[in-house]
Amino acid sequence: MVEYRSNMAHIVSVVNQKGGVGKTTTSMNLAAYLAHYGKYVLLVDLDPQGNASSGFGHDISSLPGTYEALSNTEKTKDYIVASAHDGLSILPGSADLAGAQVELVSEFNRERKLEQALLSVRNDYDYIIIDNPPSLGLLTINGLVASDSVLVPVQAEYYALEGLGQLMQTVDLVKAHLKPDLAIMGAVITMFDPRTNLSNQVLQELYKHFPGKIFRSVIPRSVRLAEAPSFGKSILQYDPTSKAAKSYERLAREFLEREQAQV
Repeated sequence: MVEYRSNMAHIVSVVNQKGGVGKTTTSMNLAAYLAHYGKYVLLVDLDPQGNASSGFGHDISSLPGTYEALSNTEKTKDYIVASAHDGLSILPGSADLAGAQVELVSEFNRERKLEQALLSVRNDYDYIIIDNPPSLGLLTINGLVASDSVLVPVQAEYYALEGLGQLMQTVDLVKAHLKPDLAIMGAVITMFDPRTNLSNQVLQELYKHFPGKIFRSVIPRSVRLAEAPSFGKSILQYDPTSKAAKSYERLAREFLEREQAQV
């Protein structure tokens, strides 16, 4: 059983190497709702696309952030910016992170740069949510090594299931060689459309990969959810009464319940 010290953040990597599965949307809105429930949260944007940062209204072309923190691991606090949500801060991502994958190759302890960068701020938060890039490269390895547990968003479509085996192999390799206590917190189904016939198929496949770890909270496909980042807002700010907002509210509650059960 994993135990989390009360004075140290529980660090969660939101990861799936397939793009377009709601990974960034889940990172943003889970972080927003955890803050809504009174938690202090840091959202780490590790994706060179920087969508989690721009989705909260930040101009990533002019902000230092995760890239600089990987290079200056003791100065992470200097690169953190506020959000419109009380209790939620952001370590912004940027296109510079694409170059970091190359630059890190020759670095000593290259897989642990993010872990080192977060050490100086870990006591400042209850949760640190890492939005990983849609790949299984060195940045994602850094995200996994820095984390206590892994949350996997899976789109409720057949092709979104492809690659889950590869993802789990990567997690197992990280556990075997770099982070033995890395835990799978669970998988959450995103972009769910009840009109399709694939939902049960997807669920059965997920049960194989994540036995006993499927979140009950299901995230629906939603136009409002897709619109929110273009206004620099979470769904909590943009349309708090929508079905999508309620689904992320439920996910945050279930997330807190699961963590409490592990303590």
